[in-house]
Amino acid sequence: MAKPLKIIADEHIWGVQEACEHLSGYDVDLRILPPKEMTSQAVKDIDILLTRTGTKVGAELLTGSSVCFAGTATIGDDHYDKTWLDAHGITWATAAGSSTGSVLEYMLAALLELQDQKKIDLSSMTLGIIGAGRIGGRLVDICKALGIKVLVNDPPRQRLEGDEGFVSLDELLRQSDVITLHTPLISEGKNKTYHLLDGKCLNVFQGKVVMNAARGTCIDSVALLAWMNSKENAYAVLDCWEHEPNISRELLGHKQCVLATPHIAGHSLDGKAANTQYIYEALCDYLKIEAVWNMHDDLPDVSYVNDEAFESWAALHHKVKSVYPMKQDHESLAACATLDEDEIAKRFVYLRRHYPVRRAWDKQSWALSQILKATYSRKLG
Repeated sequence: MAKPLKIIADEHIWGVQEACEHLSGYDVDLRILPPKEMTSQAVKDIDILLTRTGTKVGAELLTGSSVCFAGTATIGDDHYDKTWLDAHGITWATAAGSSTGSVLEYMLAALLELQDQKKIDLSSMTLGIIGAGRIGGRLVDICKALGIKVLVNDPPRQRLEGDEGFVSLDELLRQSDVITLHTPLISEGKNKTYHLLDGKCLNVFQGKVVMNAARGTCIDSVALLAWMNSKENAYAVLDCWEHEPNISRELLGHKQCVLATPHIAGHSLDGKAANTQYIYEALCDYLKIEAVWNMHDDLPDVSYVNDEAFESWAALHHKVKSVYPMKQDHESLAACATLDEDEIAKRFVYLRRHYPVRRAWDKQSWALSQILKATYSRKLG
């Protein structure tokens, strides 16, 4: 006889209904709610809670509830009080790693946009990568395959693996033309990343572009604004913002914030589907059942082109624009800069939740898939 299982899931989790229909041996009672309705009263008598970033999961929400498993269909877990969950015997899971490909696509598209705007020269510049985990580490390999010079700063990995291949943050700031953040948010301790790029660091930085598709509060937004105000050729590419969704109106509207997007780097349709796949499999593991649902069964087909390798940055940029027109994401958010900050916050949330369909490159192009696999070994000019 099937066991009863009560689940509440965020309405913005892609394919969650289909996934929850494949929990063998359980009679699933699934309620799909908007984040604002995920209250302590709503979750009091449920077994499983599936969320995104709009719900803070900890003592305030779960005290006195029967929740035994909480999963977030996101890479980040800042909204989960993991210490409290562990102390109260509640199993938790994230979708860390699920959107890696989407974020890499975003980063490459952004670099190509900067090249097209003549802000950088990919053939001669140095890219400083701060944080070489799942995303930063892959970005290192891809850039090397494309002939882009990279410097890497990752103190935890350096302590574990040795000095070879790593530089200090100070050296990276002094020698890089562009810096990009790919660290988790750590509030304190020797690996602290909160305001990692503060006024002091930005004053040391000798390059001209700061990129952030990691965590908004890893950069001090006041210091970033001051840095851009200090010179005409200082630019920002921001997908993650401090105080989201209450982002800085002044920063958004700054003419040198050349690419501004509403935290959608990981929001390809395939990335969102993978978010769900990860927490579905984690839930199946918790329930000790076989994971039989596969996101690919529910994803729509997409045209695939067996194209040729690219001979120039311009040709690569043209191809990338055809599969991911990043400027549209920038223009949608940048248009909000004339609104008041409350309206900007509402628009920021709206743009995230109503993001247009964007498919993964490796489903559309052989040549782009080779770049993502870091097997493209031709230096472009």
